[in-house]
Formats: sequence, structure tokens, C-alpha cells
Amino acid sequence: MTHPMTGDAHVLGEHLAHDRHDDSAKTTLGFWIYLMGDCLIFAVLFATFGVLVANTAGGPAGRELFSLPFVLGETMLLLFSSFTFGVAMLSMQDGRQDSVVRWLRITFILGAAFIGMELHEFSELMLKGAGPGVSAFLSSYFSLVGTHGIHVTLGLLWMAVMMHQVSRFGLDGVTRRRLACLSLFWHFLDLVWICVFTFVYLREFV
Repeated sequence: MTHPMTGDAHVLGEHLAHDRHDDSAKTTLGFWIYLMGDCLIFAVLFATFGVLVANTAGGPAGRELFSLPFVLGETMLLLFSSFTFGVAMLSMQDGRQDSVVRWLRITFILGAAFIGMELHEFSELMLKGAGPGVSAFLSSYFSLVGTHGIHVTLGLLWMAVMMHQVSRFGLDGVTRRRLACLSLFWHFLDLVWICVFTFVYLREFV
């Protein structure tokens, strides 16, 4: 015969587990909604660039300003960082806490190198007198690429926080859920950059 108190505790545990599941589902759904909003932002920036790309106001065009090998190097860094993040998530599934932190650290270094290269590219353009105020083309270029760079920077800050949380709290339900959301965010940025590389840079040399 089940003791009433034991039965009540069991029911309470089921309710708590159900509430935690609901919270996790709400968090995931909310993050997907956020990503859809980000998709709209980048869609507008891509459309704006597409309209203004030929409006150089007599100034330099992309072919004269961009170094395709340099940007290809940036692209490879971000693509490889997406791979290393995937390895981190596989380690998370296996419950290997130290491996998760190690692969996140590698991903962070690759992402930081990407941002460093992007800042170098921006500074080189500014030194050439090709700042965002020179033409509509450059204004739309800096807006699109700069917005992506800001997102990557925020992703790096989030990643640093997650490395600390995994190290301190382990791979509990909360850190796993947050890592899953960060993984979606990071891969989304990788996909956006592939579009940037193709639509902004590669088209100038094809």
C-alpha cells in the first residue's frame, strides 16, 4: 500500500518535472522566434545592399576594395568554428564536461580571430578613404557586415559565460539548454556569413 505522503511527493515530483519541461519548451520556442526576427533584420540589410550596391557616387567599387583571399580566410575561420562547436555539442551529449569547455575555448579563439580580421578589414578600408559616409554602397556594406560582426561578438560573450557556467555547474539541464540555444545562434551566424561572402564579396570577382 502506498503511503499518502509518498504518493503526494510522487505527484509533486511529476508536476515539477512537467513544469521544467514546459519551461524548456518555452525557452526553445522563444529562441526560435528571436532567430526569425534576426532573419528579418538580415533580410532587410541584404535587400538594402542589393539595391544600393551600384551607387558608388563615383567612389571605389567592391572589386577595387575587397581582397578575396583575405575574406576567404575569414570564412574558413568561421566555418571551422562551426565544426568545433558541433564537436562541443557531441561532447555535451556524452556528458564530457572538460571536453565541452575545451572545444568551446577553441571555438572562441576562432571566432575572436574572425572578428580581429574583420576589424582589420574595416580599418584598411577607412585608411583608403572608403568609410561608410563615402557612398550608399559603402554605407550598406558597413551596415550589413558590421551587424553580423556585432552578432558574432555577442555570441563570443555568451560563449565565455557558458564556459564559466559549464566549469562551475557542470552539464545540468539549464546549461545544456543554454548551450543548445547558443549552438543554434552560432550556426545561424555561420549561415548568414556564407550568404554575405557569396552576395557581397564573391559576386564582385565572378
